[in-house]
Amino acid sequence: MLMNFLPLLAPALLIAVAVMLNAKADRSAASAAALGEGATLAAFAVAVASAILLLINGAGDSMLLGLSGFGLSARLDIVSVTMLLLVSFIGWIVARYSRTYLEGEPRQTFFFVWLLATLAAVMMLVTSGNLVQFVAAWVATSLCLHKLLLFFPDRVAAQRAARKKYVTARIGDFALAAAALGLVISYRTTNISEILEAARMGEGGPAAIAAVALLAVAALLKSAQFPTHGWLVEVMEAPTPVSALLHAGVVNAGGFVLIRFSDVVLLSPLTLAALAMVGGFTALFGGLVMLTQPTVKASLAWSTIAQMGFMILQCGLALFPLALLHIVAHSLYKAHAFLSSGGAVERVTAIRRPGPVAVPNLHKVGMAFLVSLVIYAAVFFLSGALLGFGTKSPQAFALGAILIFGVAYLLAQGFADAAPKELTQRTAAYSVAAALSYFVLQRLSEWATLGTLPATPAPGALEWALIALAVFSFGAVALAQATFPLWSHHPAAQGLRVHLANGLYANAITDRLLDGWAQTPKQKPASSEGSTK
Repeated sequence: MLMNFLPLLAPALLIAVAVMLNAKADRSAASAAALGEGATLAAFAVAVASAILLLINGAGDSMLLGLSGFGLSARLDIVSVTMLLLVSFIGWIVARYSRTYLEGEPRQTFFFVWLLATLAAVMMLVTSGNLVQFVAAWVATSLCLHKLLLFFPDRVAAQRAARKKYVTARIGDFALAAAALGLVISYRTTNISEILEAARMGEGGPAAIAAVALLAVAALLKSAQFPTHGWLVEVMEAPTPVSALLHAGVVNAGGFVLIRFSDVVLLSPLTLAALAMVGGFTALFGGLVMLTQPTVKASLAWSTIAQMGFMILQCGLALFPLALLHIVAHSLYKAHAFLSSGGAVERVTAIRRPGPVAVPNLHKVGMAFLVSLVIYAAVFFLSGALLGFGTKSPQAFALGAILIFGVAYLLAQGFADAAPKELTQRTAAYSVAAALSYFVLQRLSEWATLGTLPATPAPGALEWALIALAVFSFGAVALAQATFPLWSHHPAAQGLRVHLANGLYANAITDRLLDGWAQTPKQKPASSEGSTK
């Protein structure tokens, strides 16, 4: 049981170094950056050691360092270890990148102090063994990130975005704290493992159902779901490493809270349905807006909103192992995307003579959808025959169908008459690889989390309706996207593009509700003395 405290060593190291850097003001920025990077590497080593401990001893909890349910404790299982490995690895990469990126900045030491503090808070969150620590770490994550968002404190846009994020986060904090109180009332304990075990047995009451609804609210706010997504689009004023950390780690906390309390969340089918609807709409909305953005970082921000929506949709469909897999894949991809975003501009400008645009006609689009369905069916039966995957839940089949719609869009570009032969062959190979990877990774995630995360329950009438709605909606959007070049010159399409580029003005409405915080502060009038000089 004492060994189960090992995961808490990672955030402890980061906090100790952050305090050291903050206390010694005369330390050079270069040495502070080197020490900060070393601390993140040490935290990653602790995460690896925790994974080895899990393999040797299995899942378990540490004792509570505190009284009456208040204190520190660690939960060691596949969920906490996966998240600890992910956060520590991305933290190390961001710290290493920041040493060069912020070299010469007068506030570089300040950056590393709050980078380490933010990473420590996230690690405390994902390894929490009790509700008090979970809520405290959740709040600390947001407060520490707030400091990083104001790295350039004189920028008005940075102030506006940070204030909007601050208000949204405080509402989410209140919802999570109220949810924790409801869970304590229902289960008479702050121990997360005991709560999950009781919920797995079907125990709970009105307070538990209310707590699930509040957990959903906290998750939606944390993961920038529609219509509270505006702050995520506006935080680009922070340095690129902050964007990488935020988009690749912190924003995933909404999905993590649903995964961690998945046994409790299953007690409320209505909440699951609400999560599926909000997440599905946000995924479609963010994906469409992303295509209209003129800058790399803005496109990446809307991509994150869409991906977080898809993650929430997975949780709403009770596919928690796939949601955990989605967090890992998206975090690694988005960290790389942000840290390499500067090079993307150079690569685009280096292309002087692009080839012909491959525009598929309706016949080729229909052929692409048909071929993608054949690939989906063939890969499913092949994987089942060779690997013995067994039966799949209807929810998993629905996500597979949504994936195939993306494959169909990819194939359509390769089937276009203007597409070179190499493109056709490459898209066909990618399509088969994507379909096969879906089944393999799905099975691996289910196997790895067996006994920790609940199995997907059989769908009822409401769930079947949501599954049908999701498949139809994503299919319609994929078809519209594949055929967009054919009708993009229509005035209605051009008008729709303008509205989508502005995010359907949902963010402007939020600005008004937040008392005009998105408006530039009025300048003070010059004094009469100054005007005469």
